[in-house]
Amino acid sequence: MTKSTYWADSYIDKRCSAQEALKHIRPGQRIFIGSSCAEPQHLVQELSEISTRFTDLEIVRLLSIENGPLTLIANESPSHQFKIRSFYLGSCGCNIIKKNQRFITPINLSQIPHLFKSGLMPLNAALIQATPPDDFGWMSLGISVDINLSACETADIVICQINPKMPRVLGRSFIHVNDVDFIVEHEDPLLTIQPIPEHESGIAIAKLISRLIKDGSTIQTSLGLTTEIIKMALSNKNDIGVHSQYLSDAIMHLFSMGVITNKKKGFNNGKLVAGAAVGSTQLYEFLDDNPSIEFYPSDYINNPGIIGRHNKMVTLNTAMAIDLSGQVAADALPLNNYTGINGLLDFTRGAAMSEEGKSIFVMTSTMDQGQKSRIVPLLTEHAVVVPRGDVQFVATEYGLVNLFGKTLQERVMALVSIAHPDFRDELFAKAKEMGLVDSKRKFNQANKGVYPFKYEETIIIKNIPITFRPAKPVDERFIQEHYYTMNRGDIISRFFHEKKSFAYDQIETTYDIDYINDQTIVATIGELGFEKVIAVGEYFRNTIINMAEVAYSVSKEYQGMGIASILQKKINQAAIDNGIKGLIAYIAPHNKSMIRLFHKQPYKVTTERNEDVLILTCMFNEPKQDDDDGGKALGDAILSMG
Repeated sequence: MTKSTYWADSYIDKRCSAQEALKHIRPGQRIFIGSSCAEPQHLVQELSEISTRFTDLEIVRLLSIENGPLTLIANESPSHQFKIRSFYLGSCGCNIIKKNQRFITPINLSQIPHLFKSGLMPLNAALIQATPPDDFGWMSLGISVDINLSACETADIVICQINPKMPRVLGRSFIHVNDVDFIVEHEDPLLTIQPIPEHESGIAIAKLISRLIKDGSTIQTSLGLTTEIIKMALSNKNDIGVHSQYLSDAIMHLFSMGVITNKKKGFNNGKLVAGAAVGSTQLYEFLDDNPSIEFYPSDYINNPGIIGRHNKMVTLNTAMAIDLSGQVAADALPLNNYTGINGLLDFTRGAAMSEEGKSIFVMTSTMDQGQKSRIVPLLTEHAVVVPRGDVQFVATEYGLVNLFGKTLQERVMALVSIAHPDFRDELFAKAKEMGLVDSKRKFNQANKGVYPFKYEETIIIKNIPITFRPAKPVDERFIQEHYYTMNRGDIISRFFHEKKSFAYDQIETTYDIDYINDQTIVATIGELGFEKVIAVGEYFRNTIINMAEVAYSVSKEYQGMGIASILQKKINQAAIDNGIKGLIAYIAPHNKSMIRLFHKQPYKVTTERNEDVLILTCMFNEPKQDDDDGGKALGDAILSMG
């Protein structure tokens, strides 16, 4: 009589204790351990307790928990019981990484399933964790599908811990009772992680990256980012989609707020798609049988071609360090879970394939309580994870820059501008030594100025989004292009003579500024890093009289749109905030628009004549007393020229 293959009967036949199941493991074999927070803790504990039976047992895992029993045995035992092969070391400090670096197998997460399926790395056994079977015998791998599914499909034997605590997550996340060899029923609380502590610099970083993310974007977020940074960066967005290696509590919160709808992803619309979840018990409850969420293996989730099919794909990842050429190190950081090589490059390159896609690296400017800069001359202590050619946006609490398409000198100026001010002069000097910066280029004290975010604003004028912001050292070329495209009359009005050259040393005071004594506000259109400067407003402080000389220029095609008035208001506010008493403008008498603009201010304006120049002044403590809009004053000023 043929034995029944009905799955329920098979389940009963395969049910056994952990000790019985593990008897089938032999010395010298290669054993896969379920990854991340889905680790089958009961099976791992039992395996560690019988470790003396084995020699040269190779443990393959995505995450090596630094205080896990198998890792402790591998570190402390003088015997050769276990060898650990980790695709990532997890949440570790530099000392832990150095101690355990022999365990690391550098590889992109998208390639690990191929490593198993091709037979290049055959698995003798897979120890996994899953939900109890449904009415059809299917068990969900729950919170970790990533490389677990391919391990189940290729291992010689599969030992499955059935845990009722595991959420049933939909997608390509199921294995059948008939496809496992041993079933161990044991209920365990799932592994969780504590939230990453918030830091003050996170607020500034969140505001910076928020402006890059458009409504309808699809995002991937690193677990190294704090919940607050993610929430602040995205909470005012609409119809955000998710295609990510990991899900965190921050994503759950944004989903509950209605920010994440997945309606406009362009691929897998309506579905929040990921490979694993790492977070709290509440997150795991949120995932359970949720029809809007699907988990897939890493050769799908981390496939750059798949990633690039999404609309406006934005990747948000943490970096450990970056050098002046743009090379990124992103190995583990303390409290920065799983942010290693395993998926970073996949998503960086996938975002580059997406229309309007962006990859953003986030980091604080310093480490070791401010003693070291994360922006370094050259990566020597850390391995390069992302090559310089793949790096696009980089953000610290001091600013946001776009390195894509930039020369090495432009990258140096950009990265120095967002480094901590205490390290900028040293970085610039090193860049000169390395030949990355023109030897004649100066690094003025002004370059230590801290970028004042509060003056940055995007205003839509005639359906054109125009960003008004303080100038940065990286704006050198954009400001030059603005002046070179101005017509002859506007150049004479601005500089008082016909000027055909705007070389670095002739206009460096426009962008080498300290934001206190020297301030420049630019109006720009276009993408950050490739903007077009359409207007410039600037002041230069005369410290003897504590007055600021002002000048403005607006490209011809954008004149008459009120742009100069907005620049003037921002220049006024910056001058007042920095304790300046008032403004002075030296104006050619034929420059009627500038005269009218200056008189529009809510302050009393005094006009003097010095040969062929009008000198207009106003004091911030002397408000205008009448309703003159500048028209009468304009006539009087011109008549005063005789």
